[in-house]
Amino acid sequence: MIKIKRVYESSSKEDGFRILIDRLWPRGLSKESAQIDTWLKDIAPSSDLRKWFSHDPKKWIEFKKRYREELKEKKDMVSKIRSLEKEKKTVTFLYSAKDKEYNNAVFLQEYMQK
Repeated sequence: MIKIKRVYESSSKEDGFRILIDRLWPRGLSKESAQIDTWLKDIAPSSDLRKWFSHDPKKWIEFKKRYREELKEKKDMVSKIRSLEKEKKTVTFLYSAKDKEYNNAVFLQEYMQK
């Protein structure tokens, strides 16, 4: 099972294995308070794609298409996440975006479930 959660929310046992999937470290958060198990910044969208998208809902469909293409080049990372999910049973993708509907974690969760 893959869940998603904003990294600024309190951690809980139900989170299972916590993976930060943002390219940049979350503002104002110490490594201790983040309580992450691993940081897979290379699974995040490229800097160019992230900046282009800028959480604009009108660009969501195109963002997903472009990010899907980028993920084709990151098969090792995708495999690592699948292995962690199999081993840990529950994995939570952590993201820092304020927008809970249009962000890379939402799409990555959808991508991993297919």
